Amino acid sequence: MKAIVVEDSRLAREGLVRMLKDYPELTVVGQADHAGSALTLVNETHPDVIFLDIHMPGGTGFDLLEKLSYLPQIIFTTAYSEHAIRSFDFNTIDYLLKPISKERLTISVNKLLARTNTNNNDIDTEDETQSDNDKNQTVKDPLEEHSTLLVKDGDHCFLIRLDTIRYIESQKNYVQLFFENNKAFVKKSLNSIEARLPNSIFFRANRQYVVNLQEIRRIEESISDGFVVTMSDGKELEISRRNAIELKELLSF
Repeated sequence: MKAIVVEDSRLAREGLVRMLKDYPELTVVGQADHAGSALTLVNETHPDVIFLDIHMPGGTGFDLLEKLSYLPQIIFTTAYSEHAIRSFDFNTIDYLLKPISKERLTISVNKLLARTNTNNNDIDTEDETQSDNDKNQTVKDPLEEHSTLLVKDGDHCFLIRLDTIRYIESQKNYVQLFFENNKAFVKKSLNSIEARLPNSIFFRANRQYVVNLQEIRRIEESISDGFVVTMSDGKELEISRRNAIELKELLSF
């Protein structure tokens, strides 16, 4: 499992890297000392987990997470306890207070490995047979456009009207819903959620995203013979060539 350490203190950063060498399941593939360099490092290495400080020059750990195109698993490492509640808005495994002891780090790594093992048994793979977990779930009726959903993500509960969801992003056996000014994780595969969505307003853009057609603000051709759509929040998403043909027919007279 690939890990990176993001910490502005050189001594703390190097100390944590040394401690992580005791866990053969983890490979530290990089270090960063502030949010800007960490963003570059994430894009280059695509880590599975980030050991992340919160208070850093040039932006907090939360600022970094808001900029990521995907959300790795996160173990926060900080001297401040007051951010613990907010930390669980993200894909958080644990919240470690400095100074970090060997015993406490072991607990965090065990939590990480336990969740990873669970996820690996339930990964949704595109174009393959649905997971046994999905097969064994009770088949539910399709949702209506104005259905209201109760979504629990960590300590937060959201009542979400279906047609306010801009897009849904697959993250292995989780999905992340983007709606209004919020986002929330749901432990289901994108395939299983897509099966319940009304195809009158939701469309499979590619392997990773389902989009709300009503939230598309611009469509442009891409160099790969597909489309690039700009959503209402400014996010640009690629429509694969195969799906672009279907989208064109869907949106034409």
